[in-house]
Amino acid sequence: MSRSAMIQDSLPTAAQLASDATSQRWQPGLDAVAQSEIFASGREGSGAGAALALALDAWRHRVREEGEEAEDRRAVVWVQTRAAVKRGGRPFRAGLPQEIRHRLIHVLAEKDEDALFALEEAVRCRDIAFVIGEIVGSPRALDFTASRRLTLAAEKYGVPLTLVRLEGTRDLSSARQRWAVQAAPSARPKWNRQAPGAPAWQAELFRARKHPPGLWRLSEDAKALVAERETSLPAGGEDTKARSHSDLAGVGEGRTKVPNGKSPSPGPVSSFGASVAILSPDGERVLG
Repeated sequence: MSRSAMIQDSLPTAAQLASDATSQRWQPGLDAVAQSEIFASGREGSGAGAALALALDAWRHRVREEGEEAEDRRAVVWVQTRAAVKRGGRPFRAGLPQEIRHRLIHVLAEKDEDALFALEEAVRCRDIAFVIGEIVGSPRALDFTASRRLTLAAEKYGVPLTLVRLEGTRDLSSARQRWAVQAAPSARPKWNRQAPGAPAWQAELFRARKHPPGLWRLSEDAKALVAERETSLPAGGEDTKARSHSDLAGVGEGRTKVPNGKSPSPGPVSSFGASVAILSPDGERVLG
């Protein structure tokens, strides 16, 4: 069997998920699904943080095929609309986990249609490890047909997609898993009780093809995703402070605070209304 065929078979199809008679609770360490959606508030960075944590967890536990290299050197694509950037800023390269820090491709799309085009093109490339997208609201362009196109492309090429829906409504979608997340109080650090804790999220899995609904408190510990079962969402308060993209430094490393939404433009707009930047060790290199 060719490597392309093995990659294509790595993500379960809708028929495979529907025929699975054993419905088990979701837990960290499971294989990625073709497309996941995360609904979150645009006033905090919990949606982006949870998307990265879930995508990294599935990627780290991906079953490697015989003959495949031990280290996955493929790039990671992060697509944002300009409206999404205004809500929470861009991913901060220095705060990303070391394993993906220098191979992140950031795409800034002017319109929702451009973002969906970039997402579909990204999941069609087998040289991509996984894709994260951020869209504000429930745009007309993201109807069921567009959602199904993304899911089928991700299943065919074996590249999982996690789409963050900021202030979105739970409309019709073909996403295999759908989450609603919000910021949760961080656990106090062990050694310095006054230091900021690692990011944590209250995550509700309200729709999945393979798992029953459930509620978890998610956090990261030593580059591993930790999930604790919850029974109900906590009331908001001082402890659930907003987290911007700068807080993504807590996913795998210590947090680094940067100004939100003040980064310079990534460069000229490409033919499909988006600009692409590869975040390299020497800084941001723009591809026009």
